[in-house]
Amino acid sequence: MRRSGKAEGRLTDRSRHLAWEPTTSLEALAAAGVALWTWCPSENTIRFSGATRALGLGPLAPECTPAAFSALAMPQDRAIAEQLLKPQEEGTEIALRLRLRMRGGEACLWRGVWLEDGLRAAGVAAIESRFGGAGKDPLTGLLDRRSFLVRVAEALIQPGEYELVVADLDRLRRLNEALGHERADLVLAALAARLASAFADDCAAARIGEDEFAIIIRAGPIRPSDRMRGALEQPLRVAGFDIYPTLSIGAVRAEGGPDAPDAAELLRRAELAVEQAKTAGRGGAAAYGRALESDSLSRLALEADLRNAFVRGEIEPFYQPIVNLETGAVAGFEALARWRHPKRGLVAPDEFLTLAAEMGLMNDLGILMMRTAARQLSDWISRHPGAGSLFVSVNLSTGEIERHGLVQDVARIIKETGLRPGALKLEVTESDIMRDTNRAASTLQALREAGASLALDDFGTGFSSLTYLARLPFDTLKIDRYFVLTMTQDEGSAKIVRSVVALGRDLELEVVAEGVENAGLAEQLMAVGCHYGQGFGYAPALAAQEAEVYLNESLVDGYAPIKARSR
Repeated sequence: MRRSGKAEGRLTDRSRHLAWEPTTSLEALAAAGVALWTWCPSENTIRFSGATRALGLGPLAPECTPAAFSALAMPQDRAIAEQLLKPQEEGTEIALRLRLRMRGGEACLWRGVWLEDGLRAAGVAAIESRFGGAGKDPLTGLLDRRSFLVRVAEALIQPGEYELVVADLDRLRRLNEALGHERADLVLAALAARLASAFADDCAAARIGEDEFAIIIRAGPIRPSDRMRGALEQPLRVAGFDIYPTLSIGAVRAEGGPDAPDAAELLRRAELAVEQAKTAGRGGAAAYGRALESDSLSRLALEADLRNAFVRGEIEPFYQPIVNLETGAVAGFEALARWRHPKRGLVAPDEFLTLAAEMGLMNDLGILMMRTAARQLSDWISRHPGAGSLFVSVNLSTGEIERHGLVQDVARIIKETGLRPGALKLEVTESDIMRDTNRAASTLQALREAGASLALDDFGTGFSSLTYLARLPFDTLKIDRYFVLTMTQDEGSAKIVRSVVALGRDLELEVVAEGVENAGLAEQLMAVGCHYGQGFGYAPALAAQEAEVYLNESLVDGYAPIKARSR
């Protein structure tokens, strides 16, 4: 018992040694140039401690009335001081930039929160210049999101009409994949410099997200969104590439003054408008309106439905025929994901695939597509003796080639379905290969050994080197549909098609042309030696039952039907 008492005594002494005493805490705050403040509306009293003299609060410390506090603020910042004093709900954050007479107009940052059901507020204050790097985005030097919200709140205190504009850089992920993150950062930094230059004196500019810039400005005769687009959508040259940036822009207007909206709410509205602008494609623009709120709620409902769709079996492959151009026979199918929504019917792929990517569901979708398509192909081969050489192609989503367990999943699916080697073909994009070519080469070889065949999708649209193509284990090249569709009108596209076909033959690779819309295109492709064609000229992506009917008819007739040349 005595030993226990000694131990307890030692612990008590140690705890006392480590504890912060109030005097020590205040001395530390004063040395750091920080003051503590509390505001109790019921007592009509503001209390200060810490570095009060350094912050120009000496005449008010240790406590004062709210009237005295407001009187110490610079005249143009009185409304900001009154905003700090305005009671709010518990948990409401305070973030203000206030200039005091005793500091000669130098700004102080005030941070705090409302506590105890809004009965009191407490926080800290510090000189803004003492923390020069605080509140700035480290890459661009613009305001960060938090500091931008402070500036928006300050601006909205003053009466007048304001416009908050948010610009989202289109295809930043594509730039990261093609150029690498370091070079893509150079693009972001250059755009930020342009933004700061275009709005040098009359607004606050910020980088509020990885690919998002924002400004708050008084409304005027020239729309700030047009001014922003004109400044930022100028070509850049980075690492030997010409970059043509495009922006999706959302804007919202608000009246400043006592009834002004909350800064965070205003920013939310602008970002909602950005999402609406993106639906129009690259370079879109939209203004906030009440209708967007219902669209946003619809999106939340769609997200919940999409998660449940995987469980309920609503995601299924549709199959687009791939035809041997020389014989006219169906050689295989490409499996394309479709969502049969119980109320909305077939949801557009662009809509739900983008949503699935944002929700992190693409790996789940990839496994589902491989498993379902492989089982379907196995079933068709077992019931149609003439279909023994069919293959089915499945797209790997961006980054899926780097997923842990991909090779094991593919090997298991091929074993479970009993498909012959090469019958399951995996399509990979150039950007996925270029991100880490050594790792990609290893994974592709492992997939080949597991029994999959491999296609390089949309060849000619990326940044890859032909030296990589020669040493990677692909057996198929797919020509992007744009070049096929325009080859009759554009000699440049025609040369690219001929070159890709020739390259494929030299490397002993099969070549598939996408975008075959009619018999005329099929004839031209066959004339230059292309092996396979795919497109609406043969058939769109078909549900499994319809695809089997198409397959059976082509087996009976000996060839797949194709549309005549459009006139």
